[in-house]
Parts: sequence; structure tokens; C-alpha cells
Amino acid sequence: MSVFTNQVQILKGVAQMPLPVTDVTLLKAYLAGVMQRADHHANEVEMIALALTGAIIWKKDADRDIEVMQQQGETKNVLWVYIHGSRYAFSYNHAAKAIEMREGTTRGAILHSFSNGTTLSDLHAVFALL
Repeated sequence: MSVFTNQVQILKGVAQMPLPVTDVTLLKAYLAGVMQRADHHANEVEMIALALTGAIIWKKDADRDIEVMQQQGETKNVLWVYIHGSRYAFSYNHAAKAIEMREGTTRGAILHSFSNGTTLSDLHAVFALL
């Protein structure tokens, strides 16, 4: 279980608990929700979201859970992962119409942005360097 699983995240004044993704069934349910929301509101990222999920699984630290935001029992479009001991947050930016990779938290420095315009080669290059 992740060190941050029990840490309360405060977003928009509402306390949130990250949900640890400990098996493929939970990851599949989270991804299904992301894809459904992308189909309705964010079709600029629906294809890259699938490739990004694979890249995250490829590079995540084996001893740490992937975590996803949950709000009122539903998962949202935020995911946290540790890669080589560093924590990264992935979230959809509505204004940029892209999934942002941020350092540490959803308010951390933007390290990369991904959309359907991102090539698989570019995605691979980003994660290969982590």
C-alpha cells in the first residue's frame, strides 16, 4: 500500500482520499471511466490515454500502488504514480485539452503534456528517460 494512500488530498475545499489501484480490475474500471469521459468531453486525449496507461504500468515502481482520485465514490481524471522514487500526477487540463504530467502533485510543475497529437515515439521517449 502506498505511503500516500491515507493522506487526505484537499481539492476545491473538499477532502479527498486517493484510491489505491491494487489490481487490474480496479485499473480497468478507472480507465473505463476516463474513456467514457473522454468520449463525451475530451476526445482530444482518448487515444493517448490508452498508450499513456501502458507507459505508466511499464515504468511504475513495483513497491508502490498507482492511485486515482475518487470523489463521492467515483473515480476522477487524476492519477498518481511513483517512477524511480519520484511521484508524478497525471490529470486532464480542460483549457489545454491535454493530459498533463506534473511533478509530485496536481499543482506541481508541468513536465509534459499529452494529447492525441503526441506520437507514440514521443511518449516512449518521455518514459524511457524516467
